[in-house]
Amino acid sequence: MLFNSVQFLLFFIVITLAYFSLRWNLRWFLLLLASCYFYLVFKPIYILILFATIVIDYFAGIWIASAAGPRRKWLLVLSIVTNVGILAVFKYFDFFAETFNSFSWKMGIAWSMPILKHLNPDLILPIGLSFHTFQAMSYTIEVYRGNQKAEKHFGIYALYVMFYPQLVAGPIERPQNVLHQFHENHPYDWENVKAGLTRMAFGFFKKVVIADRLALMQGPVYLDPVHHNGLTLLVATFFYTFRIYCDFSGYSDIALGASQVMGFKLMENFKTPYISKSISEFWGRWHISLSTWFRDYLYIPLGGNRVSEGRAYFNRFTVFLVSGLWHGASWNFIIWGGLHGFYLVFASLRDKYLKRWNITLPTGAWYGYLQTLVTFVLVMLTWVFFAVGDNPKMTIGEEVRSSFLILKKIATLSIHSPIQSALNSVEMIFCVVLIGILLIKEHFVLHIPTRRDVTFWSVFITLSILCYFFGVFESNQFIYFQF
Repeated sequence: MLFNSVQFLLFFIVITLAYFSLRWNLRWFLLLLASCYFYLVFKPIYILILFATIVIDYFAGIWIASAAGPRRKWLLVLSIVTNVGILAVFKYFDFFAETFNSFSWKMGIAWSMPILKHLNPDLILPIGLSFHTFQAMSYTIEVYRGNQKAEKHFGIYALYVMFYPQLVAGPIERPQNVLHQFHENHPYDWENVKAGLTRMAFGFFKKVVIADRLALMQGPVYLDPVHHNGLTLLVATFFYTFRIYCDFSGYSDIALGASQVMGFKLMENFKTPYISKSISEFWGRWHISLSTWFRDYLYIPLGGNRVSEGRAYFNRFTVFLVSGLWHGASWNFIIWGGLHGFYLVFASLRDKYLKRWNITLPTGAWYGYLQTLVTFVLVMLTWVFFAVGDNPKMTIGEEVRSSFLILKKIATLSIHSPIQSALNSVEMIFCVVLIGILLIKEHFVLHIPTRRDVTFWSVFITLSILCYFFGVFESNQFIYFQF
């Protein structure tokens, strides 16, 4: 069920009213049924996969908590292998098979691996598989580490994995933050309702008014980069930079807002990432639930920065390669992650030698603005690989070639070239104005105050009207749903 649909609005209203009408100790059951229905709307058969992982990790958590010695570790390994195995089959098997087949063809090897999509054309990636797989894995890891008690209530554990607001695109929650909330009574609170609805309204504004409108220009250009000039591709890349932010942070706003209406508090997933002065700071502000997941469950176990300097650089680069692969089964996503890993390693080496040579960087405001601009441009250029990798119609080789073609054309653009767009000049200016409004709002007003009822109703009604009249309603799926 798409958030940006009338079906979801009706679903949310009915479930929320029913939630506050029930006794608090029965609400978990309502939310679990609602979450099952929410997921069934996409492709019903795939709920069996979700149910299988829930059953495995539920019992794994109980057995890990009661086991001792090496048995605890083997139970954790079994749980992780099962989760990663399911993810690998549905998300990565065809990618590795196609890569192997391409390599074997070039080497003159006759044997090839089967492609699951060819064997069964109806086989698609289950919605949000990467998200709820990582959330389930965090549970067993935290139980193993002793930071979380094993959840004995099967329904509550299932709800932890399936909670509908963040089921398909996060944030990826830790059990310590969420599980206990499903055991607690959340009485009706008008302040929570106002704050949650306002956040949802702004999330819808980001998605349907900004992200989907930017897509009207960027989408067609990236589908056919051969026939577009460098200036057009640069503008499209700039638009995609804000499109993906508004699309994903808009989803997070709706998820956090819907949860807050019912009294639940989920973790923040974005903190104005495009004002970052470095790539490291960017990853402290972008998709925070994923970046902290990789930090705690991969980077630190690999040794983090507590090892030799070269090994620390290797760990950092490895984490970002894996992060790229997590985002999608494509060389484009691996390149995207590798570029961010390279940026971070290069920054560390730069700082090391600047310190060794006693070179002090400027500290004025102008230098801070320059750092922000450089960071923004570096991030924007990596989005080229991400945006092209998001195109399911391209083959592996076509994605990579198309990405480098776009970068080549941008690098050799002429400012005198006309911008080729499906949008007219007024609509293009409107897109730029929307980006300006977003930047101003998120710089000066991170959280819209709603304590006064008149403020809440003014903001909520205004955002609703703007969404209705200026929104693009074409059932556009959220970009991160495919991950």
